[in-house]
Amino acid sequence: MRIISEIQELAKQLHIKSLANKRFEIFEEEKSNTQFLLDCLKEEAKFRLERATALRIKQACLPAEKNFEMFDTQAQKGITDKQLKQLEALDWIDGIYNLILIGPPGTGKTHIALAVGNEAVKKGYKVFFSTMDNLIHLLKTQEISQRSASKVKWIKKCDLVIIDEVGYLPVNRVEANLFFSLISALYENSSVVMTSNKGFEGWADILGDSVLATALLDRLTHKCQVLSFTGKSYRLTHSKKIFDKS
Repeated sequence: MRIISEIQELAKQLHIKSLANKRFEIFEEEKSNTQFLLDCLKEEAKFRLERATALRIKQACLPAEKNFEMFDTQAQKGITDKQLKQLEALDWIDGIYNLILIGPPGTGKTHIALAVGNEAVKKGYKVFFSTMDNLIHLLKTQEISQRSASKVKWIKKCDLVIIDEVGYLPVNRVEANLFFSLISALYENSSVVMTSNKGFEGWADILGDSVLATALLDRLTHKCQVLSFTGKSYRLTHSKKIFDKS
């Protein structure tokens, strides 16, 4: 038992948590030293992978679990099954391509954005998701809030940044400049996914500055896939009512 205690103590010092908390069963004495060491290292590798994945999920701030299989391409003609598979492969993130999804509410833009985010986190990419409104709040408060400053610092380190609901709420000149500065920092360093209810011709109104909007779109669309969705809201078409339960 003394040897076991020494092993666990050294494991704590070396931050090998799976070994520090390991239960040393009697049957393991039958294993060779090399096999036992290999098993311990495999356990530690698995533990660290699971911990890293859990941390990435927490940092990503994804509000819902969505996947590509759940998306109905028959109901939404803006994207094909083949294109979904290409998005799911995530090769475009390695090439630092952007994805912009445009269309009215309920047409599947956020679903695809979340499916991309969830798949990317599982495959080891650093991801951050935010609505435009929450992102602007972070950018405005980063000078006075350590939490906001840390978030913005993390965003700039991410492989993939997802910005939802661009154009749903107006932004002022200061906010537009902060947003432009962030996109400029991400340019050619991170992939950006955006969803918007407005076409590019309406982005000058969103930002309140046509010159700024042009410069922003110039960076975003340099390496970019734009998907335009039309049609009725999936949520309204498949809405459920209280009295339908009877």
